[in-house]
Amino acid sequence: MEENMMFAWIASWLALAGQLVFFMGVALFTGDWRYMMWSLIVGIPSIIGTYKRNQQLKAYKK
Repeated sequence: MEENMMFAWIASWLALAGQLVFFMGVALFTGDWRYMMWSLIVGIPSIIGTYKRNQQLKAYKK
């Protein structure tokens, strides 16, 4: 079964953007801007994981 990396990249970026919007809303509602940090802490590993898997697939195809 072939992996669809385009879907993985889209899902990773949408998850990052969605978390950013959610935590921005929480920060605006509470007035505590430390919540914005959580959007990056939670979202960045998703992007890193997708990048690493993409590199593994490129190396395997060679």
